[in-house]
Amino acid sequence: MTPIIEFLVFGFIAYLLGSIPTAVWIGRMKYGLDIREHGSKNAGATNTFRVLGKNAGILVLTIDIMKGAFAVLLPFLFGMGEWGTKELVHTQLIAGILAVVGHVIPIFAKFKGGKGVATSLGVIVGIHPAAAGICLLIFLVVFIISKYVSLGAISAALAFPLILNLVFGVTTLWLTVFSFLLSAAVIFVHRKNIKRLLKNEENKMNLFKK
Repeated sequence: MTPIIEFLVFGFIAYLLGSIPTAVWIGRMKYGLDIREHGSKNAGATNTFRVLGKNAGILVLTIDIMKGAFAVLLPFLFGMGEWGTKELVHTQLIAGILAVVGHVIPIFAKFKGGKGVATSLGVIVGIHPAAAGICLLIFLVVFIISKYVSLGAISAALAFPLILNLVFGVTTLWLTVFSFLLSAAVIFVHRKNIKRLLKNEENKMNLFKK
């Protein structure tokens, strides 16, 4: 396949994967409700934890992470290039972006999805597992200390491009651009959370509460 065809094919598949509305489907099938009508009305793992509990939340979180990881691993699994080559990375970046877009604007849920944080983490896991691990650690530390999921996500998003470029010294231009765009996108979808944090009105969540 030519690069353009690769971008189109894997980008389309990634969008469909990202569009799987995990929280919506699990809420309807197992609990008989639309998660988008309860809590924060967000179709993501955090709202699932709050409304449906830990078991449902963990399931949604796991699947949403897997969506992003699988989307960016598909080009490699189909032999579209050697690991780490520019050709493969470029295809993975297109797939990763569209997987996140699919989660936020899912075709299977009337284009009303989540914020894409878990799927973004999956994308990072698929492209650069070590950077993803550090970002996850930052998220957990900030979340556990502050009890704000949004603050943990924002902190990890801010750290991601710095970790990727300063710690690991990534030299691929488009991967660098992607890291800053993804960081900016996560912060943008949390703009309402940021306002609530500044006003001390953001909801807290205790990870260890039964």
